Amino acid sequence: MKITVFGATGGIGGHLVRQALNEGHEVTAVVRDRTRFELTHSALQVTEVSGLTDVELLLPVLSGSDAAISGVGPRGRKDGPVASSATLGILRAMEATGVRRFVAVSAVPVGPVPEGESFVNRRILLPLISAILRDVYADLAEMEEEIRRSGVEWTIVRPPRLVDEPLTGTYRTRIGGNVPRGYSISRANVAHAMLV
Repeated sequence: MKITVFGATGGIGGHLVRQALNEGHEVTAVVRDRTRFELTHSALQVTEVSGLTDVELLLPVLSGSDAAISGVGPRGRKDGPVASSATLGILRAMEATGVRRFVAVSAVPVGPVPEGESFVNRRILLPLISAILRDVYADLAEMEEEIRRSGVEWTIVRPPRLVDEPLTGTYRTRIGGNVPRGYSISRANVAHAMLV
C-alpha cells in the first residue's frame, strides 16, 4: 500500500513513517523542513511542503496514494489553528487526486465523556484540561467537523495524554466514543492504532 504521512517530523508522525515502512508499505513523508527528518529507506520518499493549506502543493504528494494519514497538530498552545486549516487543505487535495482513505489524530477532550469515567476525570481533570487548552481543542473539533463533512472514508483517533514510551501494541479502543479511564498512551501505540 502507498501511504502519505502528514506531520512526519512530529512525535506521532515519525512513528507512523517507521511503522508503515516496517510493515512493508511505500511511504511519502510530508515535512515542512527536510533537515529535521533524517530517516532514509528504499520505500520512503520525503517531500518538503511549506504549507498544508495550499492544495496545489499537496497534489503531487497525494497522487497515487492509497491513503493519507495525518499526525498534524499544534506543538503548543500558541501555535494557533493548525489542525483544522491543514486538514481542510489535505481533504481538498485528496478529493482532487481521488484518494479515499484518511486517518487523523485528535484528542480525548474533543469527544464525549464516556460512560464509566471516573469522577476525577469527569468532574475535574477533563474540564480543567479543556479550559486550559480551549483554543487547541476548538481547532481539533473544527478539524473533526471538516473530516465528517468530507466525502472520504475516515477514522479519527482521540488519544489521551501522550507519552514517549515504546510500542507495545496493547491498548484499548472504542468506536464512536472515548475509552473510560484512559489516562495516557505512547505516541508509538497511537501510530500503531492509526495504521491498523
